[in-house]
Amino acid sequence: MKKILLVMMIGTMIAACTGKTDKSGNPFFQAYENEYGAPPFEQIKNKHFLPAFEEGIKQHQAEIDSIANNPEAPTFVNTIEAMEYSGELLNKVSRVFFNLTSAETNDEIDKIAEEITPKLTEHNDNIYLNDKLFQRVKAIHNEVATLGLTAEQERVLDKIYKRFVRSGADLNDEQKVQLREINKELSSLELKFGQNILAETNAYKKFVTDKEDLKGLPESVIQAAAEAAKDEGKDGQWLFTVSKTSFIPVLQYGENRELRKELLLAYANRCNNDNEFDNKEIISEIMKLRVKKANLLGFESPAAYILDNTMAKTPEAVYSLLNKMWTPALAKAKVEAYELQKLMDAEGKGEKLEAWDWWYYTEKLRKENFDLDEEELRPYFKLENVRKGVFDLTTKLFGLHYEKLEGMPVYHKEVETFKVTDDTGKFIGILYTDYFPRPGKTVGAWMSSYKNQFIKDSVNHRPIVVNVGNFTRPTSEKPSLMTMDEVETLFHEFGHALHGLLANSTYPSLSGTNVSRDFVELPSQIMENWCWEPEVMKTYAFHYETGEVMPQELMDKIQQAGTFNQGFVNTELLSASFLDMDYHIKTDTSEIDVTAFEKASLDKIGMIPEIIVRYKSPIFKHIFEGGYSAGYYSYSWAAVLDADAYQAFKESGDIYNKEVAESFKKNILEKGDSDDPMKLYRAFRGADPNSDALLKKRGLK
Repeated sequence: MKKILLVMMIGTMIAACTGKTDKSGNPFFQAYENEYGAPPFEQIKNKHFLPAFEEGIKQHQAEIDSIANNPEAPTFVNTIEAMEYSGELLNKVSRVFFNLTSAETNDEIDKIAEEITPKLTEHNDNIYLNDKLFQRVKAIHNEVATLGLTAEQERVLDKIYKRFVRSGADLNDEQKVQLREINKELSSLELKFGQNILAETNAYKKFVTDKEDLKGLPESVIQAAAEAAKDEGKDGQWLFTVSKTSFIPVLQYGENRELRKELLLAYANRCNNDNEFDNKEIISEIMKLRVKKANLLGFESPAAYILDNTMAKTPEAVYSLLNKMWTPALAKAKVEAYELQKLMDAEGKGEKLEAWDWWYYTEKLRKENFDLDEEELRPYFKLENVRKGVFDLTTKLFGLHYEKLEGMPVYHKEVETFKVTDDTGKFIGILYTDYFPRPGKTVGAWMSSYKNQFIKDSVNHRPIVVNVGNFTRPTSEKPSLMTMDEVETLFHEFGHALHGLLANSTYPSLSGTNVSRDFVELPSQIMENWCWEPEVMKTYAFHYETGEVMPQELMDKIQQAGTFNQGFVNTELLSASFLDMDYHIKTDTSEIDVTAFEKASLDKIGMIPEIIVRYKSPIFKHIFEGGYSAGYYSYSWAAVLDADAYQAFKESGDIYNKEVAESFKKNILEKGDSDDPMKLYRAFRGADPNSDALLKKRGLK
């Protein structure tokens, strides 16, 4: 078991017993001195979190009680606005702490999370199950037509009212007690689910002792593995982990089939090994509680409850989209599998295509069909150049400029910071970038914020956002040279960063990425459309040694291979979306045999065994801990939007078209959740999205 310092435990107990919190030396209790309002990471210690959380909860509850017990008649200002701007200290410490739990955690932080998460859940319930407060909100909501509110004010009022209802404000006292217990249990289980994944990820280490087993691997991969082993005290060996930057190159290039198999299965079977980090029982318990919660709130299933507050609205609408894409994706994947098997047959080994063969023979087929080797491209994808390419793109589109800041407080030495301004020199926000894997960081890539944009007392508080990734590390001899997938991911996450940076809403709950899950991926996924445009590549694809731009011949090959392997890509993605939905349309609280449930879900759609679902259930962090429950379809839903939206640029004849970019900025990026997402989309595009653009883009039409 992980341990917390006894001193911290004693300090917390003393504070609880005396009713006082020692604020001396705790940076959360002081105004941040940094001119941008950035957290003073160098001053923040683990011991500061619990006292700040407890005081933050105490202060926020006092503010909520004051609003609920206000003797004056409820108004938008004294109730809705007061709620929107409450909880400053709690928000301050939460943003730092929960960003660190993902990007730079440790045993102490994990233990604090286990202690504070149930308390935060209880505090949230204390707000949204407060009948006095709800009656004030309800009274305002009932009179909305007579109040003369702005469109943004109506939106935030409706959002807060629905949050109360969806949080159980209309339940009777007995039901509220039940809901509180469900929420408390869920929060702890979901936290444990994610902690298990990180622990199991860090626990796996494959040391290779015979260099012959590395045959076929690029020298840069071998060197990185050697340096990783040396760091572990195993000089002369090679270390591989289940970080994608470590094992994916083995799947692509490694001739040793057994090594490919071992690494892929180690990745896919994390938290499914019947040990202390196994997540199967946790999944069963989570789904029981989610069904109970949905039923308690008047919904047939968790999916019905969750989707009621999204663009899709219903499970039926989600399945309709998934099925429309699945049929052509599966057909294409079967053709791809046939072609790969032919390559294997030609080798005369009598082997049947398996999941650990797909990447390896796909690289061979790519080379055969397009004379394109991804390793030939990597020297042109130096991370710093790719990031500058994104900077240049957003300068041309949105007039943004980036100045690297030295001496800014950061939570890890690898984090870099940039000041973002517009063409007039106006301050837009601060961007942190944190790109390389390490033990304290969870896998994947994401955008988050340390400070949200909002407007209060005529002051536009500008945001601080962060892009986090797990990209290829530089070695002692080479800089970080990215794969094509990593390049796309950097562009993708930068779209989320733009959504946060360009936010221009009055109220915090409407700002930036605070939109429905099936809309939030539009700004990120549209950015991927630019990354392989030759005009854009010429701004970042420079050979790291010679400085020469990528030859046009290579750019042409990338274009020609644009829909290559899309059967695999879409089948892997969509199968995970089906699996997510199948869990969340569950209507009963029976035990789930996770292994059997997953197999039945994949068998139902005809998933071919040569492809593994993108996330097997025990590591499906998105849906069991990451907020995408009954929402993984969002990537496909938003893909329809992004493909159609990018057509606006293509139809204009200029992928940098300023007029189209300004419309996208004003109607999508700046608006946040200030209006219905489809209204915002129509305001930009002039019509509903057309899914044909996506099917054509992915070679499925």
